[in-house]
Amino acid sequence: MNPQILVDADACPVVDETIAVAKRFGVPVTLITDTAHWMQREGAEIITVEKGSDSADFRLVNMVRKGDVVVTQDYGLAAMALSKGAYILNQNGSRYTNENIDGLLMSRHIGKKIRRAGGRTKGPSKRTKEQDERFVSALEALLQQILAIN
Repeated sequence: MNPQILVDADACPVVDETIAVAKRFGVPVTLITDTAHWMQREGAEIITVEKGSDSADFRLVNMVRKGDVVVTQDYGLAAMALSKGAYILNQNGSRYTNENIDGLLMSRHIGKKIRRAGGRTKGPSKRTKEQDERFVSALEALLQQILAIN
């Protein structure tokens, strides 16, 4: 079965890069977003779901198949997609794997506890061109690997 790329498109900074790489590899792209983040892009199917806590995430998980690629920065979504046999990349080109997801989920939990107690955690820094380039390289390498298997 040929892979597809599913993008958690709410606030995803690499939508255009994903579509461009997928086009070169002949892999279909589906962008999943909620009504608060409406978008339109040529070269991708757009699925817009009702605004709600994790509604886009659950739609994506229900669509993902073993061997698909998921682009997300959400650790919870990554964990659910990993359990279905998907390959997961974040917006910086890092892979989420069965070996690192537990540690990432724990760091998210600790950050949440700090914020709930009134503490502050550092937010993301301004996005750089190098991050976009790392993402593109990682997605290309991953697609080459997956397509060589199929």
